Amino acid sequence: MKARRGDLAFSLYCWLVYAFLLAPIVIVVLASFNSGAFLTFPPKGFSFRWYVVFFDNEVFRRAIVTSLWVAAIATVISGCIGTAAAIYHVCYAGRTKEAVRLTMLAPLLLPEVLTAIALLFFVYSVGIGTRGMVGLVVGHVLLTLPFVFMNVSASLESFDPDWDLAARSLGAGRVMRFRRIMLPMIKPGVIGGCLFAFIISFDTFTMSFLLKSVGTSTLPIQLFDYLKTNFTPEAAAVSSFSVGLTMVVVVFTEKVLGLKIRRF
Repeated sequence: MKARRGDLAFSLYCWLVYAFLLAPIVIVVLASFNSGAFLTFPPKGFSFRWYVVFFDNEVFRRAIVTSLWVAAIATVISGCIGTAAAIYHVCYAGRTKEAVRLTMLAPLLLPEVLTAIALLFFVYSVGIGTRGMVGLVVGHVLLTLPFVFMNVSASLESFDPDWDLAARSLGAGRVMRFRRIMLPMIKPGVIGGCLFAFIISFDTFTMSFLLKSVGTSTLPIQLFDYLKTNFTPEAAAVSSFSVGLTMVVVVFTEKVLGLKIRRF
């Protein structure tokens, strides 16, 4: 009986934590269907009015496209660099293993605003601060790279170098060994790390706010500018769309891309 009560108490505790974490999202989604003119909760009536207004807003549509492009480019670059760095860290670093790990995780050790300010000085000193989205992408790569590195490194902890030696003795080349032995092992880490990278890049505000060029605005920045002068349910509709888009990306990547990688 005591064990059963303990299980029930633990289950209740978990559900309370989930409710605490999901309550803000649920409130924002419900507020987006408000038929009133102001952002209030509980909503006054049910309407898709503000979603129509949101999708008719050219400024928000451009911001969504910009956020998607930046997040996609940053995810690809972080995925390639982070995966290569994780393989080197686990398999080849030797005595420099700890130094490599600390170097890759350095962006997480400082507050994001300090990293963004330092990077702002750097991109303008080398002349890339005004070249479209280059500085913005560099900042997002720096911010998301540690998450790919950590996930892939965790997937490689169970890798045995003898497997690579056995495949080499059987005549398998470097590409074949990577495709048949290492890639299936790091697949969960690559997928998980890229998902983290995309979501963090799409939603980050501080790095985007300091590194964006003139005329460029991501969705979080555009939403922040909107809320400074407006307080309508359109803001909740934009936030709900962002949450829904993130969930679609997560499900699509896991179901589609994950199945493709399994074929290896």
